[in-house]
Amino acid sequence: MADGRSKDGWRETDSETFIDWGQYFVPHRARQIQIIRDMTPAAVPGDGYVELCCGEGRLSAALLAAQPNARMLAFDGSETMRETTVALLAQFGGRAEVAAFDLLSTDWRQLPIAPLAIVSSLAIHHLDGPQKQTLFADLYRSLKPGGRLIIADLVECQSRAANGIAAWCWDEATKEASPGHDGPDDPYAIFVAENWNYYSDPEPDPIDKPSPLLAQLQWLQGAGFVEVDVHWLLAGHAIFSGRKEA
Repeated sequence: MADGRSKDGWRETDSETFIDWGQYFVPHRARQIQIIRDMTPAAVPGDGYVELCCGEGRLSAALLAAQPNARMLAFDGSETMRETTVALLAQFGGRAEVAAFDLLSTDWRQLPIAPLAIVSSLAIHHLDGPQKQTLFADLYRSLKPGGRLIIADLVECQSRAANGIAAWCWDEATKEASPGHDGPDDPYAIFVAENWNYYSDPEPDPIDKPSPLLAQLQWLQGAGFVEVDVHWLLAGHAIFSGRKEA
């Protein structure tokens, strides 16, 4: 597009910022990856995982390292992200594939194999409520029986007080992740300068469309998922999942 944005509003410069600073900007990032890894079903030979919006590939790499029988299909709409993921996942050889996609589109949802798990981190909040409901239903149909959908994402706060708490907690998490830094390369200063904190930004980027956590859990149930549950919540970020019945 003329301003460098993709259809969902993401720019390649956003990808570069996230690659450089995501380890500081995402609250308890290593812990989130561990939780998703622990919730992902164990793979037997022939099983595949799918990641939606893989970013620079850290989550995909963690899952492949933990599950030597698994294959990974990692999607992202950003060329910068895909290039970084390809480099990171090269260590896994033919077990990893990286592909371009548009999260808003439906053509990619006819997956080549029924995956045992579909994971997504900080991506689905770019869809509005009805789009999320459609996506959840499509992913349910795509999954292997017994498979699990695991989502880590921003959620919409339901009161001004809750929004303020989420904003404060996100600031504090970024400060805690940035010890020993000061000056122009201080991650927290860059976090503030980039208006990365959705909950404290007076004019949030319109590409961000988080939905209430309760609504998303209900949409998962409506799509057919069982064992719908929340596994972690901090600073407006939640990890939740549902399983397709065997």
